[in-house]
Amino acid sequence: MAMEDEDNAAVVATNTDAGMKKGGDVKDNGTCIDRQPDTVVHPAGLNPNAERGSRNGPGAATGIRVLKRNMKRNGSRGCVTRKTRFGSRERDWLKGDTQRGCVCLYVGTVDPVPPASGPQATSTPQTDLQLVLCSTSTTVEELCAQRDGQGLFVQLHGDLVRRLDPSERPLQMVYDYLAAMGYAEPARVQREAANSDLSCLIRFYSERPVNADQQERTLLKGVFSVRKGKTQLHKWAERQVILCGTCLIVASVKDSLTGKMHILPLVGGKVEEVKRRQHCLMFSSAGSQAQTYFVNFDTLADYQRWHRQASKVVSQTVSLVDLSCYSLETVPQYLFYSQDITHLNLRHNFMSLQGPGGLQNLPRFSQLKSLNLSHNRLGVFPECVCEILTLTELNLSCNSLYTVPVQIGNLQSLQTLSLDGNHLSSLPEELGSLSQLNCFGLTFNNFSQIPAVLERLSAVDKLAMAGNRVQSLELCSLARMSHLKIIDLRLNGLCQVKSEILEPVTQVTQLDLRDNCLASLDLSSFCNLEMLYCQRNQLGTLALSGFTLRMLHASNNRLSTVNIYPVPNQLTHMDLSQNLLEYLPDWVCDSRKIEMLDITHNLLSELPSRLLNSLSLRKLLAGNNRLQRVPDLLDHIPLEALDLQHNKLTELPESLFYKALNLKHLNVSANALESIPASSQSEESLSTLQELYLTGNNLNENCGALLVGHQNLRVLHIAYNQLLSFPASKLSKLELLEELNLSGNKLKTIPSTVSSCKKLHTLIAHSNHITVFPEILNLPKIKLVDLSCNELTEIQLPDSLPATLQELDLTGNSSLMLEHKTLNLFSHITILKLDQKATTTTGDSLSASCPWNHGYSEMSGQRNKLCVSVLAVDRFRDGVEACYGIFDGDRNEEVPRLLQCTMGDVLCEELQHSSVDSVYMCNTFLTSHRKLGMAGQKLGASALLCYIHHEPSQPGGYLSLTVANLGSCQAVLCRDGRPVALSKVFCLENCTEEMERVKLSKSIITEDNKVSGVTCCSRLLGCSYLYPWVLPKPWVHTEPLCSQDEFLILGNRALFERVSYQEAVTTVQAVGDPCAAAKKLCSLAQSYGCKDNIGAVVVSLLISEDSCTCEPTVSTTEPRGPPPAPFPVSVTPGPTDTAALSSSSGIVSEFNSETSASEVGSEAGSTASDEHPSSGSASRPERRCSLHPAATLCGIIMPGSTGAGSHPGLFQRQPSCATFSSNQSDNGLDSDDETPPEGVISNGSKLEVEVDIHCCAFQLRSGAPESPKDLNLEKRGSDYPNGKMRRQNSVVVSATNGCLLAVCGREIADLKKSPSTSSLFGKKLPNGSVVAPEDSHNIIEVALEAPKKKSGYFTAPTQQDPEDQLIVPPSLEQEVREQLRGQSPLVTGPSVPSTPPSIRNSVWDHPHPPAFTTNPAPALQQEVYDTAL
Repeated sequence: MAMEDEDNAAVVATNTDAGMKKGGDVKDNGTCIDRQPDTVVHPAGLNPNAERGSRNGPGAATGIRVLKRNMKRNGSRGCVTRKTRFGSRERDWLKGDTQRGCVCLYVGTVDPVPPASGPQATSTPQTDLQLVLCSTSTTVEELCAQRDGQGLFVQLHGDLVRRLDPSERPLQMVYDYLAAMGYAEPARVQREAANSDLSCLIRFYSERPVNADQQERTLLKGVFSVRKGKTQLHKWAERQVILCGTCLIVASVKDSLTGKMHILPLVGGKVEEVKRRQHCLMFSSAGSQAQTYFVNFDTLADYQRWHRQASKVVSQTVSLVDLSCYSLETVPQYLFYSQDITHLNLRHNFMSLQGPGGLQNLPRFSQLKSLNLSHNRLGVFPECVCEILTLTELNLSCNSLYTVPVQIGNLQSLQTLSLDGNHLSSLPEELGSLSQLNCFGLTFNNFSQIPAVLERLSAVDKLAMAGNRVQSLELCSLARMSHLKIIDLRLNGLCQVKSEILEPVTQVTQLDLRDNCLASLDLSSFCNLEMLYCQRNQLGTLALSGFTLRMLHASNNRLSTVNIYPVPNQLTHMDLSQNLLEYLPDWVCDSRKIEMLDITHNLLSELPSRLLNSLSLRKLLAGNNRLQRVPDLLDHIPLEALDLQHNKLTELPESLFYKALNLKHLNVSANALESIPASSQSEESLSTLQELYLTGNNLNENCGALLVGHQNLRVLHIAYNQLLSFPASKLSKLELLEELNLSGNKLKTIPSTVSSCKKLHTLIAHSNHITVFPEILNLPKIKLVDLSCNELTEIQLPDSLPATLQELDLTGNSSLMLEHKTLNLFSHITILKLDQKATTTTGDSLSASCPWNHGYSEMSGQRNKLCVSVLAVDRFRDGVEACYGIFDGDRNEEVPRLLQCTMGDVLCEELQHSSVDSVYMCNTFLTSHRKLGMAGQKLGASALLCYIHHEPSQPGGYLSLTVANLGSCQAVLCRDGRPVALSKVFCLENCTEEMERVKLSKSIITEDNKVSGVTCCSRLLGCSYLYPWVLPKPWVHTEPLCSQDEFLILGNRALFERVSYQEAVTTVQAVGDPCAAAKKLCSLAQSYGCKDNIGAVVVSLLISEDSCTCEPTVSTTEPRGPPPAPFPVSVTPGPTDTAALSSSSGIVSEFNSETSASEVGSEAGSTASDEHPSSGSASRPERRCSLHPAATLCGIIMPGSTGAGSHPGLFQRQPSCATFSSNQSDNGLDSDDETPPEGVISNGSKLEVEVDIHCCAFQLRSGAPESPKDLNLEKRGSDYPNGKMRRQNSVVVSATNGCLLAVCGREIADLKKSPSTSSLFGKKLPNGSVVAPEDSHNIIEVALEAPKKKSGYFTAPTQQDPEDQLIVPPSLEQEVREQLRGQSPLVTGPSVPSTPPSIRNSVWDHPHPPAFTTNPAPALQQEVYDTAL
């Protein structure tokens, strides 16, 4: 390729010999030569004929180093950033123009290149990857000329591989791809294009990659010993043997295909193993004149490969060859020997017209009946297909066709023609001559009216024109097409149906008008109409003929009445849900055969008595109306399912259960019931009720006695009522009970008779007053137990737990104490949720400084796996910020977990690059989409991310909430008791503009409104194989927060499908506690009929001016007494970059066991006070609240301050912590065989030393310290870039100024900076969820990571030793005391510059070793665990 200047440069990066010298030269034309050890200089530029590997001559102009391994293994670092594979010259060249970039060129699996002349040619190894520097104007032809290549190939989403045309521009293709995804900034597009992770989305190959499995299914050939016939007359001979299509081909000459070819059809034949010879197969054709060939293979692998493929062929009943999704450009030439082929599938390839195996050769198949050429990017209709006169089925869908040739009339045998997903707007008249055509697909084209040629196609009975542009339907044209019985005009933007004729339309039996814009619809002239689908229009009136009507689906409209005449006596199913009906028409009750009636979400105030007493009605859905009573039942009825939830019912008919003996499902949740009717009039009950939902009523314990008669009951939801108890004798009679929900009542115990329910697998009883753990762990089928938010104090367990137990939730039981035996028994439970054990004192909680807290809940429902994950970080980054997210994978759990672990980190990184909400949120989603890698190619998830932060223009001002979402996850803000929607649902049914976008990109939307039948969402993270129909670009919205904002609710699709925004807000307001509120939302959704995974996050917002604790600045040098409430001051590192953090000494260094006590003590004495020698005159800091944080506080960086990043050295310390684990000590010895060093505390499981007195919290103590507790120091790994870090608890020391200064460990703050590590710091739940540590972290989960011993997780005493205190080792006591006394007189402990100068701490003068009161800082989410656990 000729290069006139830098802008046209195409620099090929190749692998090299390690013996080259470093250095680089710059030629006169600006071309860079990088001569590093891993670089070879290729001929380039003006001398394309220079020898490979030669450095001599002016042609050796360019050469850039390349990885010697696959780039994918190198992480996600881009090529343009520093410390990557490019030198400074290349980086400068790239940054000079955003239209320049890097193309990653992969080498397929090919034979080694023959060595070229030159001294180094033979020593250059084959590479996996080449980096090509070029511009957006560089074409494939120029790149191939530069590197002497034959062509380039592109692969999208790990799927098909397509050969690029010589005029295509690879870099521009990448830029266009990224722009379509959602990237807007040119510089960011350039950087993303050079990122190695992008290869999972778009990848270029220099040669077509070889797929062994694909080759096996397409063509098998080789030279083997062959014998013809079953007799011994023929001898074995070496022959070329080919298996292609449906035939076995044997050449008559060895190693040659010249001469006579023997063709053996295999369909319907046999392939058998010959036992007398090793690796020998017998191939036989079908029929009376069957021929037989014996083939002896050389290896077992060849034998198995041929046997496997031949077995598939002989098992076919028709001569079918399936070559779909093989990235083929031509048909294998050997396939033309299979003249018996009748069905050929070439779908999803890149077939060309020309060439030996091109489409123009398809007429050679003389018996071909079915040909599938869909999704081949043809662009034009292949006229050669019209020469295959035997065709009966032809599929040319999704080929970007604009016209149909007149030669289509030659296919007189054609019966099925599919032209869906093209750009057709007209059809030729010759098409009308196809008299046998009975199935004609024209969906998702550009027709503005029904083609007139259809009038001549008398055999076609279905008009399939969904997704076109027919805005007006004229009934007169339909009347002329008397052969059409089924009409599909959904998704057309249809605005009117013109009825200008009086003649009835007699032939149409099924009409589909869903998802249009119809305001009224009069189909009275359709006298034989049987099925009508008109959902999601804007219908205000609907008139139909009832002569033959069987099914009516008219939900999601504005109907106040429906006129059907005469009475539809054939009507069996009718759906009028989500309309404006205030009453039911009389004809509904007169229908004799109606079986299912859905009238939910209307304005009905009463139900007709005749309707409920119908002798045909089996399913009645009347929820979400205004019903105040249900009519009495006059006689026995066949009703099987009755849904009356969300009404105003105070009672049910007394005869309900003994008149409706077939009733199996009853849902009366969210009413005002105070009692339920008896199951029978006598002691013997005939009830067949299996599912009963009574949640959200006013029932008391008396209803328990009335449930006894329903002995077939399997599911009972009686949550959120007024139950004080549940009769024990009554519960024992529900022996078939499988699922029991008693949540939200006032129960103190669950009867022991629950053990009689041997089939019980789910018990949900959260939000009660239960104190004793129920006897349910002896049940053989128990799977889920939820006793959270109760008052449990202990658990009595059997010797072993059932193996079926998968989930146990005991969170919210503050008094619960667990013994070691309990911990061991719980070890096998998949999902275990327990509270952390934290110790705080009155007035010390730093959580008040955080104006929000959260709770979450996840329920798997009736699914076997949980595909919903939650991300919740109350302390995000370094300031008063928070990050919450919810991810719903629908049917997969992999993508939600990946997003949960990475998306917070990605947001942190994007915030460093931009402060514009729409930019950093959008880039966060797009980057997360890329980071999904191969998992995101076929799987996807809905995602919602909420980021609470200060406005960039006012860092110390008020807070804002930025929400970004895609898919079906939603967020609702409660403002003044009213819901404020913050998200946009990207479902095709709810989003008109997304529906239009998907239609314009020619996706096939199935009848259930799913893109290609896969997902109903048009925007997802992952599912990249559905590009460009499904995109990862989110919707971003920023809402300023004010004092009227009470809480935030995040939920997935399943939650808000059942619980409205207003009900969700009212529910959370009534509960108060975020955790209990989230659980109630999920329980309500389940009781309302949800069977799917449910996820909910409730964030309580305390952003009121009344909670502001700002005070004017006061300067004083006198000691001050303790204020009424000590104010919290949390200290975390500023929002500096990783390099700044890693270079400071604030990160804890870990000592090995050789560190002496004196060294630790001397290092412990060094504090940050050395940097503030003049701190004696420090004034009292201004008291600030979390909403208006101070920028800095005497050099200590405050959360949310703008100058946090500008003082990296103000608070530093030297390493002062030595930590020893009982699993493996730092010197590599097993600590079980070691003697604990002097001064090291042992609780039987962990060996700890706590000497870090810099990362401590200081608090005023006027009296004796409280009962101390041991601190378990958990050794944790971290993915944080600074390397491994250890978590350390705070140590609270008495001070005398009354101000609480929490100076916590830098390692904790660093972990908190990374959302994923901070979430893991709080322990990721086994189901994949990550929530804030104070809510999710529990001792069991910590124990799961602790070193296991034969005696259990812990060997500490069962009860806490009152003498267990955090002790300064005796060898360090005197030195620490001297060090502390030698510090600045501001504080007699470790120096804190903001403390008044005359403060002394008498604790350090105590003659005994000082006992530090353990008081963690909840604002920094410190975890403290009791050694008794």
